Order: sequence, then C-alpha cells, then structure tokens
Amino acid sequence: MHWNSASEFFAMGGYAFYVWGSLGVTALALLLEPILVARRRHNVVTRLQRELRAEELEATAARKSA
Repeated sequence: MHWNSASEFFAMGGYAFYVWGSLGVTALALLLEPILVARRRHNVVTRLQRELRAEELEATAARKSA
C-alpha cells in the first residue's frame, strides 16, 4: 500500500484499531513471556531446593535414630 501522509499510515486504511491493537497485544506478550518464564523457573528451583533440604533432614534424622 501507499500512504500519502503519516496520518493515513497510522489510520491503516480504516483498520487502525485492529492493526495497532494486534501489534500492542503481540508486543505485550513478547515482553511478558520472558518475565513469566523466569518467575516460573525461580519457583521451581526454590521448590526443588526445599525438597532437597527436606530429604537431607529426613536422611540425617533416620541415621541418628538408627
């Protein structure tokens, strides 16, 4: 397409709401995904560390009582 002015470009031939809304939602998803993945990873690592400590405490307690 050919636009004669910046306002025509931003109007996108009458589809501006759809075009810019889609661009905005996509940009938001691309920004949030790494943040959410990092948070999920942190939660999993924390949970695994907790489970490991609990297993170590159980093993220590079992050795002491044996």
